[in-house]
Formats: sequence, structure tokens, C-alpha cells
Amino acid sequence: MPAPRTSERQARGANGFVVLTVATIVLLGGIAALIGGIVMLAGGAGTSGWLVLALGVLAALAGFVLYFGLSAVAPGEARVVQLLGRYVGTLRTPGLQWVNPFTVRRRVSTRIRNHETDVTKVNDADGNPIQIATVVVWQVQDTAQAVFEVDDFVEFVAIQAETAVRHIAGSYPYDSHGEPRLSLRDNAEEINEKLAAEISVRVASAGVKVIEARIVHLAYAPEIAHAMLRRQQAGAVVAARQRIVEGAVGMVEMALAKLAEDGVVELDEERKAAMVSNLLVVLVGDRDTQPVVNTGTLYQ
Repeated sequence: MPAPRTSERQARGANGFVVLTVATIVLLGGIAALIGGIVMLAGGAGTSGWLVLALGVLAALAGFVLYFGLSAVAPGEARVVQLLGRYVGTLRTPGLQWVNPFTVRRRVSTRIRNHETDVTKVNDADGNPIQIATVVVWQVQDTAQAVFEVDDFVEFVAIQAETAVRHIAGSYPYDSHGEPRLSLRDNAEEINEKLAAEISVRVASAGVKVIEARIVHLAYAPEIAHAMLRRQQAGAVVAARQRIVEGAVGMVEMALAKLAEDGVVELDEERKAAMVSNLLVVLVGDRDTQPVVNTGTLYQ
């Protein structure tokens, strides 16, 4: 983004209540002088009557014009002041203030705002179509840049936020699948920080500060959601089987070691292999086994 050419500065203003009082006195005095001049002219005062009438008209106009310089600034708002197209400054102090009545004052909200992007369909780093939506918390930090650097800073933030979301979603996979890399699902905090940083860079020239950006919706697109669910289920089954096998092997090793240690029975390598096979079938199988009772010797 290009560097901003304007930066905010404080506008010079007077106490609005003081100016309001002065303007009211001047206006009332002008009206009184205007009435007095008319009375004097009706009484044949001549030049002095016209002079009082002219002074009354000028005073009334001056008081009326002073009213146009009054600006009420609410908390969480600012007024960007322009004089003949030139940026004069910004009023941020809450309360009634007075500036040059011939200036144009534009109201800008400095409150914290939320922008929620629509659910967007993009391809992740692996090319899988996903759906993603985010919430961006932002605030106007420089009113001059927000007004003069872009046409509409609210729309600018919305478009740049969506652009950043698409870029981040396309830069990382939805799931790492056990690989040592960042993913949208497994590393939410890191991805949110990167998203907030990218949006901040994009909207900095508009005088906007990004407070937080967070992914609020993340899912596979409907056309591949079922296939990916089966893949996740298969991965979960494989992981569970792996734990079961590891546990079963440990139990078989413990059983053989205990039998040899206590001298219960001496098994040759062939009988050990048969015992290991039988124990693994019992421990690893997902169905109940049917025991067969051997009523003969160990070798029959």
C-alpha cells in the first residue's frame, strides 16, 4: 500500500459555550439595534437612524454567523475540519466547540467496530475447497487518513479483510495430517495472529488499527466434506488400532516374561509363537473370541 500523504492533527477551536453566549448577546443586541433604528427613522432621526439600523443588521448577521461555527462532539466521535478544501485539523475533545463557521466538518466515528466476513469458499494450500469466515475488530486511529486517503474507509476495510482471508486460507492447509506444519484447524491462534497482521498492513494507509482478527467458521466445502470425514475417521481408526497393538504386544511380552520367571511352564520357540499368535488374536480382535479347551497335552 502507498504511504499516506496526510496525518491527523488537532484543530484549533474555542469553548463552544462561551461563543454561544457571545453570539446570543450579539444577536439580541443587533435585533434591539435594528428595532431601535426603525423607530428612529420613523421619528425622523435621519442619518443617525440609518446608522443604528445598519449596525443592528451587521450585529444580527454576525451573531447568526457565529452559530454556524458551533460543533457538538460526542464521546467516541471526531470531527474532521476542512476550509475551502484544505484539511485544517480534527476535533476530538468531547463537548461543544467552536471553529471557523465557514469550515466543513465531517463526523467520523472512533468507536471500536466489528466486521464479519461472509462465508467464503476458497482452496487451501493442498487445493481442497474449504469454507471460511472471520470477524475483524477494528478502530479508526487517524481520522485524516480515513477521510482523505480512501473513498470509503468502511468499505475499504471490508474488502481488504476479505482479501487477506483468501490469501491466508490459500497459504495454509486445512489439516496438517500429522506433518510438522501450520494448518488452519490445528494452529488457530497462530493463524489468527498472521491474519490480523496481514489485515493491519493492508488497512494501515486508511488510518485504521486492527485490534483482533479471528476465524469463526472453518469447514470443508460440501462436495468433499463426506470424503474428508471418512478420511478423518480412517485416521482415527488407524491411530486407535496402533495403540491397541502396542498395548497388546506389551501384555504378551509381560505374560511370557512372567511365565518364564515363575517357572510355570517351559515353552520352545514354536509354542511361544503359537501363544503369541493366540494372545494377539484375543487382545487385538474387535470381536469376542471363542475359547477352545485343550483336554490333551500341550502338543496335542
